[in-house]
Amino acid sequence: MQRFTHNVLAAAVALVGASLIQTAHAKSLTIYTALEDDEVTDYMGAAKAAMPDVEFHVLRLSTGDMAARLLAEIKNPRADVIWGFAVTNMLDPRIHGELMQYEPVAAKKLPAIYRGKDGTWFAATGYMAAFCVNTERLKSKNLPMPASWEDLTKPVYKGEIVMPNPAASGTGWLQIAAILQGLGNDKGWDLIKGLNQNIAQYTSSGSKPCKMARTGEYAIGASFAFPAMQSIEAGFPVKMVVPSDWVGYELEASGVVKTTKNPEDAKRFLDWTLSPQAAGLYKKYKEIVTIPGAEPSEQLIKAGLPTNVDKILYPIDFEKSAAERADVLKQWQQVTAR
Repeated sequence: MQRFTHNVLAAAVALVGASLIQTAHAKSLTIYTALEDDEVTDYMGAAKAAMPDVEFHVLRLSTGDMAARLLAEIKNPRADVIWGFAVTNMLDPRIHGELMQYEPVAAKKLPAIYRGKDGTWFAATGYMAAFCVNTERLKSKNLPMPASWEDLTKPVYKGEIVMPNPAASGTGWLQIAAILQGLGNDKGWDLIKGLNQNIAQYTSSGSKPCKMARTGEYAIGASFAFPAMQSIEAGFPVKMVVPSDWVGYELEASGVVKTTKNPEDAKRFLDWTLSPQAAGLYKKYKEIVTIPGAEPSEQLIKAGLPTNVDKILYPIDFEKSAAERADVLKQWQQVTAR
């Protein structure tokens, strides 16, 4: 009995010692992301299970706020990884210049449009423009169902539309970028001016217009597809309308910050974001998954997502979008000033 007790105590001490050593050597990663809160929670639960030896610190910000923070920290970067960030913003030379050249093996299998030419970033997911239309409010106001951006400029919708601010929201940016690239500057700005006449409110979040529309505050929320599909699944009186013209989209880019003190784990995390496990989770939330073989879920198709979104997306020139961003936002502020 005494020998048995001694052995148990020795094993317990060894176990505690091993735990302390593991804790002492645990490494951490600071990750900046613009992904939505609910999906970040889901993804990180799986990532922590896959990398239990790493302590994760995740900061979630809107696209505009994240860009501002990264630029403010250029001289003293605090992030190890940029994850799920609008590629238009990632291509800002000041931010792009802070990325390490690292391309996971799985990233090499992505079509060229979904990864950087210099091997500094890749995009596993993306999102596309969509209108959240509250069918009950539409009926009570005797309004027609909109089908396009052109429709939203009609006076009948005045005060019934909510849209994201493109300076703060990646969703807001992709919407006006597609309109301007699709129509050209003159006609594009004319449409944006007409649209502005009907906008009740600009929001800082891309999902908020949909959430405001689904509760009946407004008839139409110019948003992106996932919150529309989420609202439908939750039972709100919402119809998702993919505009028939200039369907903008954005890619969610990821990369390693070159000043990271933990490059190996940063690379391991990016490898995980392209794993089959991650792809399975993306299907719950994303209308665009670039990983080969990742098909949309039945719930998304039932909510109105086209089976092949590639055929309806406007072919955004992301490098042009990034280069013109500052000038476009400056003009947008002038056009929408009230």
